[in-house]
Amino acid sequence: MFRLVSFASLALSLALPVAGKADEKPKQLVMISFDGAHDNALWTKSREIASRNGAHFTYFLSCTFLMNHDQARAYQAPGQKAGKSNVGFAKSEDDVRTRIANIWGAHLEGHDISSHACGHFDGKAWTAADWQQEFMNARVALRDAWKNVGEGEKEPAGWQEFANKDVKGFRAPYLSTSDGLVPAEKAMGFQYDASLVTRGPMLPQVVNGIYRFGLPLIPEGPDHHLVIGMDYNFYIHHSKGVEDKADSKSFEDRTFDAFEAAFDKQYNGERIPLQLGFHFVEMNDGAYWRALDRFVSDVCHKDGVACVSYSEALPLIAMRAKPQQG
Repeated sequence: MFRLVSFASLALSLALPVAGKADEKPKQLVMISFDGAHDNALWTKSREIASRNGAHFTYFLSCTFLMNHDQARAYQAPGQKAGKSNVGFAKSEDDVRTRIANIWGAHLEGHDISSHACGHFDGKAWTAADWQQEFMNARVALRDAWKNVGEGEKEPAGWQEFANKDVKGFRAPYLSTSDGLVPAEKAMGFQYDASLVTRGPMLPQVVNGIYRFGLPLIPEGPDHHLVIGMDYNFYIHHSKGVEDKADSKSFEDRTFDAFEAAFDKQYNGERIPLQLGFHFVEMNDGAYWRALDRFVSDVCHKDGVACVSYSEALPLIAMRAKPQQG
């Protein structure tokens, strides 16, 4: 069973102001997120890691993993043929039932369920209307998930409000965006976007009311090579995207050390929020998930640290974020 963290106790734990007395530092925020959010075994593992360490995570859900056979055939992304997805679809209706139970459980535990769109297409040329089309595909798939595969299962009370109103953030597949993205996010009622890359940890920009976060470049390995703080990018850097089980422990240790160094620099310095991204895939024999577990287990218990979702981070950094013209 997963331990539920009450919102009241979380609010108290985050009560330290972001800007106070001269000798008072803001909370060091750590924001862990997952793209895709499909593999049910990794849903279980991630929720257990969070529960054990009092952390809240953000799950950027790809909606094709909620689609039954008929929905998969009907789904059409902007500029694509019907029934096409770069990441596939759910394995079965039982697979979807387990996934939506995980989604609901994670939501009740205080995690963010956010959007990774649907079929994992590159939207660099998409218009605002294209993005809105894909966002609506995702909203409908989430809203109707229990109805479409819920034989013998009762939709939880509150699911409709959750599906229609509580998905507040987005990360673009391939971190690829266009000028139409922010207007579409605004129209859909999103509060934040996490699709950027920044040279080191940085506070978000605020564009047309949307908080725009970026995964940081962080030094890694003996040459301190700058790598995007995401498991896939470490995988490419370490083994060129080819599975290397023999060196898995070495990759784990290097990744953990890089995470710790990036954290320490902020914790002992400006306390800019540290963002790290992962996928529901255990690359290089699970090296990056093991590094994640070690990292969260270490830092989330430290004084002055809050391991939070993106939506929980927003009010804590609102006074520090930088408004920009859209």
